Amino acid sequence: MNERSVEVSSLSSVTLVTVPGLHGSEAAHWQSWLETEVPGARRVGQRDWDTPNLAIWSDAVRDVLASVEGHVVIAAHSFGCLATAHALGQPDANHAQASKVKGVLFVAPASPAKFRFAGAFSARRLDTLSLVVGSETDPWMPLDEARTLAQRWNSAFVNLGKAGHINTAAGFGPWPLAKHFIETLARRASPEYEEEARRAYA
Repeated sequence: MNERSVEVSSLSSVTLVTVPGLHGSEAAHWQSWLETEVPGARRVGQRDWDTPNLAIWSDAVRDVLASVEGHVVIAAHSFGCLATAHALGQPDANHAQASKVKGVLFVAPASPAKFRFAGAFSARRLDTLSLVVGSETDPWMPLDEARTLAQRWNSAFVNLGKAGHINTAAGFGPWPLAKHFIETLARRASPEYEEEARRAYA
């Protein structure tokens, strides 16, 4: 089985869940594009996109996870990253829901310090594969702080360079690299990958 066929089969066996940040993600945003690229994708909705609240937004993440059958890969952006990490990393997190999540793509996470008013955030080690994508010119999060978050979450880290907030305003509409990232996360969590790894290191 070649790598491309493994990627396709692994994506078909998971549900993509997108978690937008403040104000939501408009139709031109890469998250919206990604949803059209992955059949059956789900979006976490918020009652008030203009008022970030860590507890309320993370509860919305949990609600969507509870409604999905089978494995999940999450693609989160900005404050949606904090809501996702809060939902998965709290001691009282529902284990059955959290265990569904086989990978998380955190893109341009918002600074917990700047969103202190939205609720106390503690970056805890996550028990799932994850990748943080940061930017050298992100107005919402200095690169070093994004890297520190990745370390605390036990996430891999990618520096995308001078990419702003990695949103529509920064030119990130259709973004094939995001799809590649979630394919990679899904593939690494798939039985096919585990079997390949077992054979490679047997």
